[in-house]
Amino acid sequence: MQVKKVVLYWHKILLEDTDKEIAGKIRNHQVAIAGTTVQLPFPAELNILLEEFFKWYYHAKNDLHPVELAALVHLKFVLIHPFTDGNGRISRIMMNFVLNKNNFPMLDIAHSNRSSYYTALERSQKTRKEYIFVQYLIKRYVKEYQKYTKQ
Repeated sequence: MQVKKVVLYWHKILLEDTDKEIAGKIRNHQVAIAGTTVQLPFPAELNILLEEFFKWYYHAKNDLHPVELAALVHLKFVLIHPFTDGNGRISRIMMNFVLNKNNFPMLDIAHSNRSSYYTALERSQKTRKEYIFVQYLIKRYVKEYQKYTKQ
């Protein structure tokens, strides 16, 4: 099954009980993130951006450390923001998919700890410097799973 189809399926499952109209569908209108001035792609750009994202993933998945790859998958996908709602949740699912697929423990970004997470995401988005979010996530991961770093 094509990876894009899997992501659309995950989105459908995630939202089918709360918003059937948008569940599993790429948005066809402009959206904004409340509380930020981050500019999101126009709907006409989404298919090309998604195609580029999945091409990047296929090349990067064998070259990057799994935690770095997971952070970049999360960041790059959320920057595309292809859905009307659920982009952050799907990005975190994709991040954990990468970790799990590479036999690394998954990372829970608890709602109570999301302030620094949102700050790192927004700073990366506004400055277009991926390393800001990647460093944040790696530090968060190492702190969460110190026992795995001692091997």
